[in-house]
Amino acid sequence: MGTHHYKGTIDRRIILKKLAVYCGSSNGAREEYIESAVDLGKKIVERGFGLVYGGGCNGIMNIIAGAVLSSGGEVIGVAPRMFVDAGRTRNDLSQFYIVDTMHQRKAKIVSMVDGFIALPGGIGTLEELLEIYTWSQLGLNTKPCGLLNVCGYYDPLLQMFDRSVKEGFLSKTSRALLQVEEQPGALLDRMFPVEL
Repeated sequence: MGTHHYKGTIDRRIILKKLAVYCGSSNGAREEYIESAVDLGKKIVERGFGLVYGGGCNGIMNIIAGAVLSSGGEVIGVAPRMFVDAGRTRNDLSQFYIVDTMHQRKAKIVSMVDGFIALPGGIGTLEELLEIYTWSQLGLNTKPCGLLNVCGYYDPLLQMFDRSVKEGFLSKTSRALLQVEEQPGALLDRMFPVEL
């Protein structure tokens, strides 16, 4: 597993926490998906967090990385070599890790962060979200998991989870492990409440 570091132009201040964001490599059909990604990126920086993501240069992945960087924040990318070789990654990130497999990519991201947020995305986003949610249920992950339900995108999935509770396949306790909000600020507040 190799490592490549880019020389970023960001302020190298201490980042208190890092967030993994799972999201699409496409922009999606609604402008709100883009707007939410930009808003989340700005709020991540405002709260002193860093972003860890899949390193992509397309879609919502690219948009949130750009929003964090343009706000002076730290962005760490992790991507398999096949994506780097295909030119599907950004080259202006604070740090960039090249790994051999998708499994190594996910493991590296999990090891670096203090929480997980899923934005709208496709099958890959769902797979990443469901894996970390499963780990939470099993007690293998104790870091907060959040779902940004922009324009009700994840309503069908949430209805499936509720049905799983009703049908006895998912406990109410496990169902509550996934924190859901429609706005980035509200989601960060739930995941990382300010201690008075």
